[in-house]
Amino acid sequence: MNAEQQELIQAREQIERLPKSKIRAIANASLGLEGLIPLWFGESDLPTPEFIKQAGADALMQGCTFYTHNRGIPELRTTLAEYASGLHARPVDVDRITVTASGCVAINLIQQVLTDPGSNTVIVGPLWPNLIETIHIMGGETRIVPLTFGEQAWTLDLDRLFDQVDDKTTAILINSPGNPTGWVMERDGQQAVLDFCRPRGLWFISDEVYHRLVYDRPVAPSLLDLAEPDDKVLVINSFSKTWAMSGWRLGWVTAPPRLGEVFEKVIEFHYSCPAHFTQRAGVTAVMEGEQFVRDMVQRYRAARDLSVERLRAMPRIQVHSPPGSFYLFFAVDGMTDSVAECRRFVSEARVGLAPGAAFGEAGEGFIRLCFANSLETLHEAFDRMASLLG
Repeated sequence: MNAEQQELIQAREQIERLPKSKIRAIANASLGLEGLIPLWFGESDLPTPEFIKQAGADALMQGCTFYTHNRGIPELRTTLAEYASGLHARPVDVDRITVTASGCVAINLIQQVLTDPGSNTVIVGPLWPNLIETIHIMGGETRIVPLTFGEQAWTLDLDRLFDQVDDKTTAILINSPGNPTGWVMERDGQQAVLDFCRPRGLWFISDEVYHRLVYDRPVAPSLLDLAEPDDKVLVINSFSKTWAMSGWRLGWVTAPPRLGEVFEKVIEFHYSCPAHFTQRAGVTAVMEGEQFVRDMVQRYRAARDLSVERLRAMPRIQVHSPPGSFYLFFAVDGMTDSVAECRRFVSEARVGLAPGAAFGEAGEGFIRLCFANSLETLHEAFDRMASLLG
């Protein structure tokens, strides 16, 4: 195919402009490399627990392979409503729950429903790029308000956040606990943003997929503790992190009841329904998985503490101990190109890390490491990294 023919085969402009994933670019060139320790992706080294896998296998053998309800099977929606009501200060009715074929799909659905071309969404960064690019796909604009890498922790200036809102703003989007920083927005901050959004008719989108990965309490502060059922609030969640089900592609959205009807229509034309057998496994995960979650968080806490200790021993590194998620987002003194630095870690140390530049301009100068791994593996990774970061 010549250049002229290639020029004729074009997707719409918003799609052509999408950047390629900087994490995937490094990983795809390195997967299968002998001796590699991969700490770049946001998933645990733990496989899905046996009792969840067995539930999925049983569902397959029982014939759960057909189309089902657009918004999720009633059993899973009811289970999730009861789960949320037990975790949070306010009850969550089942008519607010929509099951989705992953948290990623939930994010896309929300943007398909809310984002008009030319509108903007105000976002706290650095941030997982999928949350940003799904807005761009719909022709929307994003305004990133960066967290401050302070002396002791990452912090957010709410005045800076509110100053970015104008008459074209549709929503404020916040991910807490955060990817990549591990920052957690406390309840007073959530209340302040909710109070700001209400009189202006703005949506408050809260990505809470790391809601159980917090190290000083059982569950992170949530908008579900504060929002009335009819508030313009959307809470995104996923099975991937809490129950080690990243490959199952199962998530959910908690929304005002009226919006559930809208999601139902969009889902029909998008993917029809989540897979039935994965939803059956999801019911088992929620109903029987509490001990697994507690054990997993304890394991991650030890991994976090080890990782912070090892990195702080390296003179070029500045790092905060994250209160949530399973990432360290550390600054490297003198680094100006995080992509090149991460390529060097692969080639010279056989350690896979995520470049900070993948999380927006505010992420350059940083590197993300996923510590959801065994202590032995992490020790080996830091031993290899020491010579490059010393």
